Amino acid sequence: MISTTANSIFQRAIEDYHVHDAIDHPISNPYPSDSLEHLLYLKCWIDTVQWHMEDVVRNPEIDPKEGLYWKRRIDKQNQVRTDTVEYIDSYYLQKFADVKPLADAKINTESPAWAIDRLSILALKIYHMRLETLRTDVDQAHIDACREKLDVLLEQQKDLSQSIDELLEDIAAGRKYMKVYKQMKMYNDPNLNPVLYGAKK
Repeated sequence: MISTTANSIFQRAIEDYHVHDAIDHPISNPYPSDSLEHLLYLKCWIDTVQWHMEDVVRNPEIDPKEGLYWKRRIDKQNQVRTDTVEYIDSYYLQKFADVKPLADAKINTESPAWAIDRLSILALKIYHMRLETLRTDVDQAHIDACREKLDVLLEQQKDLSQSIDELLEDIAAGRKYMKVYKQMKMYNDPNLNPVLYGAKK
């Protein structure tokens, strides 16, 4: 089951990041560069770095210039995240290239990689919510509320994991088929964002 592998890799990436807990600490991906595992680890590392960037930029005392710096870094990071999701979908498009869809095959609401993207983010939510349940500087009400939220996140992880596994099984059997759309984000493209191409004039 891919979800078991993915969840394990996501947990490893998150824990590896928090050894140093530094946004600019270089990644040390332990998986072969041509493997799906490599992409999964990279995906979660990118998400983890971006998670902490989002924390920094939400500091109410942040200097506006520094806030803009972080906002632009987040935009770049989000583009890298999107590109990595598309690499994962490319892996599955190649993997299932020889599968002939059944006559009544249906398309899914999202591609396998975008579902895996949600699973990676969910792993981060679980990690950080679990930390909240271990705090000693808050009252019991906070701990109890976070434990309830953690239970919901864990249930969501279980359900999403099952859905991803079933989706991939359906694609492999021809019951569903992949149709991938590039994200075509316009705000980072100097040829598509009117503010950016207008600045050239």
